[in-house]
Amino acid sequence: MSAILRREFATYFRAPLGYIYLAIFYFFGGQFFSSVLYSMTNDISIIFSSMFSIMLFTIPLLTMRLMSEDKRLKTDQALLTAPVSLNGIVWGKFLAAFALFGIGIAITVIYFLILSAMASPQWNIFFGNLLGIILLGAALISIGMFISSLTESQMIAAIGGFAAMFFIFLIDSIASLIPISWLGDAIKQLSFTTRYNDFTSGILDFTHILFFLSVVVIFNFLTVRILERKRWS
Repeated sequence: MSAILRREFATYFRAPLGYIYLAIFYFFGGQFFSSVLYSMTNDISIIFSSMFSIMLFTIPLLTMRLMSEDKRLKTDQALLTAPVSLNGIVWGKFLAAFALFGIGIAITVIYFLILSAMASPQWNIFFGNLLGIILLGAALISIGMFISSLTESQMIAAIGGFAAMFFIFLIDSIASLIPISWLGDAIKQLSFTTRYNDFTSGILDFTHILFFLSVVVIFNFLTVRILERKRWS
């Protein structure tokens, strides 16, 4: 798994993709940070809550090539017959994307230190928000990687990723439009937005943590099943 992780992580920086992702993430993060400075507040939750919408459109950039590129280059058969388990392949690729995502969100530590120089630091709020964005990012990456495993086209994987992220963004709105109350409530239980907003509001709920971790495990498991079918076909 470590070999897969190193190879995939290095691939991000052998092509412009890794730099493009970080540039977009840092640009919008800087915009959010400047608005916080302009408002003369040290509430870093504003930055984290604003990053939700940006992640929905940047995560597909991380995941679109994870599985589809091997299919396009016809190197997937060599990978599937290599002395590494399918779980090792999937989790190695997942951790490579997650590592690059981690580099992106690490900038929030600098933001927090700057804000802390202006007023008393709110460490519990910062770590709660940081945990929330880490869990959200991991869940979205696992979904994007699963979509990438379904096609050999990076473009289709990216479009599919954007569509999935947009659907996630609309879950609450869709639930509110359903006239059947119990069905609407059931759909609301799938809301990423509500759970993430609780983190940014300083609410640390174990069920939210379990939800995001479950999404990671389920979609990585489904990606393994896709590779397993490919191996035996």
